[in-house]
Amino acid sequence: MLLDKLHLLKTKSVWLRLIGFLVCLLIIWLPLAIPLNSILTGDRNLATIIIMSLLLVDFIALQKLWGKYVYQQPKIFTSYGLVANRLNFIELFSGLAIGVGVCWSLFFIEAILGWVTINPIELSLVRIIIEGFISALGIGVAEELVFRGWLLKELEQDFSKNKSLWLNSLIFALAHFIKPLGEIIRTFVTFPAYIILSSALVWAKWSKRDRLGIAIGLHSGLVWGYYILNVGNLLTYTEQVPDWVTGIDGNPIAGILGLIFLTGLAILMRTKFLALAPKK
Repeated sequence: MLLDKLHLLKTKSVWLRLIGFLVCLLIIWLPLAIPLNSILTGDRNLATIIIMSLLLVDFIALQKLWGKYVYQQPKIFTSYGLVANRLNFIELFSGLAIGVGVCWSLFFIEAILGWVTINPIELSLVRIIIEGFISALGIGVAEELVFRGWLLKELEQDFSKNKSLWLNSLIFALAHFIKPLGEIIRTFVTFPAYIILSSALVWAKWSKRDRLGIAIGLHSGLVWGYYILNVGNLLTYTEQVPDWVTGIDGNPIAGILGLIFLTGLAILMRTKFLALAPKK
């Protein structure tokens, strides 16, 4: 039986383990995703949401089997730092506050410099805030569970912390660049941004003794802060500076100022992590 053979992956290299997991995931997901994609042709956004949600559900279900049959670890998510305790929730909400604060501070500086103007608040803003929170938290939980949970844990079993961090950040950035070559070239400034962001999130997790709440909060806070401003139509770019300064397509991390703010966040998280290191 296939499940009984999974324990053999435990002694293999991280790359074979990752490939083995992804192959199993595709075997479960594709037979459902392909027909759904054919059925939901009328609304591509709905199709994407449903198919990607299904992928996440399959990922979580497979993780339970992965923990049981590969690592004999019945509480695999706990080993990733996803624990339901008071401290982790406090760190999640503090991360949310920091993430939103970093995002809004960036646009506050742009407003002071005259690069954006602040538009009047509309009545629908409360609904947008709630929708944005739900969406951002979903993105934060999903991506952090995958990248700073499962992937980072697998890398740490084979490599040093430093090498695991940079490999994790590189894979995270590459995963966000699965798109046409023209788009890769046009938006390439976001590639180092994703590497810096991932590094900040890894250091944040390590600074909390491997609890994942702070990384989920930071990631969700950055997404939530931008969602409110963007979907709430609260900003208008004055086009006084090129897009590569403020962000290509309005994406704040696709610009130089965004890179500077992310670097500051990464330095802060690294400093907090180093503060935990034993004194020599």
